[in-house]
Amino acid sequence: MRSLRLLAVAALASAIVTPALAQSDVPDAHKFCWQENTGWLNWRDAGGGAQGVRFHGAFLSGFIWSENIGWINVGDGTPGTPAGYGNTVGEDTGVNIAANGDLFGLAWGENVGWINFDTRAALGASGQQARVDRAAGRLRGYAWGENIGWINLDDATHHISTGGCRADWNGDGSVNSSDISAFLTTWLGAVNAGTLDADFNEDGTVNSSDISAMLTAWLQAVNGGC
Repeated sequence: MRSLRLLAVAALASAIVTPALAQSDVPDAHKFCWQENTGWLNWRDAGGGAQGVRFHGAFLSGFIWSENIGWINVGDGTPGTPAGYGNTVGEDTGVNIAANGDLFGLAWGENVGWINFDTRAALGASGQQARVDRAAGRLRGYAWGENIGWINLDDATHHISTGGCRADWNGDGSVNSSDISAFLTTWLGAVNAGTLDADFNEDGTVNSSDISAMLTAWLQAVNGGC
């Protein structure tokens, strides 16, 4: 563990020369989640990418695309209040993000009807409710469609921004030293567990290059480039 932490600090110190990363809510390498009855759901490529899902501070916007069931609308990006969509009338319907990261609200698929992201009552006790894991920058848990069944959000979609800036790793709405500390914690956990939760540069591995990429994005964000 000590050697890993030393490697992380050394990589941070040498990372300034790394090229800046383009910002994206859902990257191309990790854009799918899985639904048993309809297949893969693509969170990025709706409308050639221009209408893919975006993660705002308190809500989602855009479309999920399915080859088998078509468009799924998670919200138009203009909720009735800053806290999110009211989900009481059609024009103010969408998926919200609670302060603790839990998702709630409704998405609409023309061919499958309403999809409910508020699965806290049904799955919260097991920790499988639909939610944003801000520390890991990914989705987890399950949403429910009355006509199609459970949607596994944890299957593939991750490395997302939860507030419009990937350098805001802890998702608190600001970019500061706490984000570097949070990323190092995720990085060390990913290295030890063999996961891709800290694959910041999206090359399929977690190593010191991800720390370098994170710090470059962080410096860009601090200087107003996020």
